Amino acid sequence: MWTSPHTPRRTGYRSVPLPDGVETYGVWGLSLPSLRRRLFRCVSIRENTDGTFAITAVQHVPEKEAIVDNGARFEPQSGSLNSVIPPAVQHLTVEVSAADGQYLAQAKWDTPRVVKGVRFSLRLTSGKGTDARLVTTAITADTEHRFSGLPLGEYTLTVRAINSYGQQGEPATTTFRIAAPAAPSRIELTPGYFQITATPHLAVYDPTVQFEFWFSEKRIADIRQG
Repeated sequence: MWTSPHTPRRTGYRSVPLPDGVETYGVWGLSLPSLRRRLFRCVSIRENTDGTFAITAVQHVPEKEAIVDNGARFEPQSGSLNSVIPPAVQHLTVEVSAADGQYLAQAKWDTPRVVKGVRFSLRLTSGKGTDARLVTTAITADTEHRFSGLPLGEYTLTVRAINSYGQQGEPATTTFRIAAPAAPSRIELTPGYFQITATPHLAVYDPTVQFEFWFSEKRIADIRQG
């Protein structure tokens, strides 16, 4: 979306095959009598969940430079003794839980100091490397946030502080995985008086894992059939 001095308007682009002589990622130019050069100043870039980007820009007006050259002056505002630089995010953790048949991820963090008006920008992606894709983004004034309805997969969460001027602090990043728990490495059977105790053991202890037991007088070949 391009923001001009008058009315904002959207500009769309259509993908067409490369013409002869133009290579992928090559440098090329286009000259047409109907085209004229225009300058824009990028204000913000927002990544969408479908892999596209929304760019907000302000059109450059050469007449403004002439106004300054002819004597207009802009006095800078006085500085403040109090720092407004956004603090760095630290101690970022994510706790995964399950409720009502869906997975929840509760993210928590803190900052070394408190700055008035600071918000936090959260960016959650799934996958790795070139397969990484944006899942969702969020803005919050709290130091915690909950993501719900997440499918199985590996996720990367990035959190950074933003002040009222749009300045951003140092981000913090953490990864977490939502996956089915591993099968028990062994099952210990302890006989008792008219009873038997089955104790499953995991190769890596996970306090969030629970176990379900199926038993029968006959060997269960497929637990999905019962």
